[in-house]
Amino acid sequence: MDQMEQLKKLVVYYSLEGNTSFIAQNIAEVMGADLLELQPQQSIKPKGLMKYLWGGKQVVMKEQPDLKPLDKRPEEYDVLIIGTPVWAFSYAAPLNSFFSAVNFKNKKVALFCCHAGGKGKTLANMREALAGNTILGEIDFVEPLRKDKKGSALKAKEWAKGIKQLL
Repeated sequence: MDQMEQLKKLVVYYSLEGNTSFIAQNIAEVMGADLLELQPQQSIKPKGLMKYLWGGKQVVMKEQPDLKPLDKRPEEYDVLIIGTPVWAFSYAAPLNSFFSAVNFKNKKVALFCCHAGGKGKTLANMREALAGNTILGEIDFVEPLRKDKKGSALKAKEWAKGIKQLL
């Protein structure tokens, strides 16, 4: 068994409308990684205007919504691939909770985000929150479920193959 196969890999993500979940599943398939979906105790409704108000407020106020218990221990993994939707030009508030609750340093990390408009400073803000880890790569997707589901899946898989080669 080669070294890459021995590394434990985990795709951690939060998804409100399913886009980030779709990309996470495609990446995990190629990476041979486990999946960990971050789920807030109180979720935002994925439809209607209120999601923008509540989600944006959470980001701007740097809120850390309570998460449901994690079914994996991220500290035990060597490689973390972390994904988020873009909210108010940054990462979603459940990732604030994750970053503050889980103590991980010196990990190999790759980042992805899904958005309808621009990605803003999402990936840069994630890099900043993850200081002390090695960032292997980052990528963004524009509305993968609505715009180009097949192309987005292929893009995610190709990117994951590239990340795998870095391990």
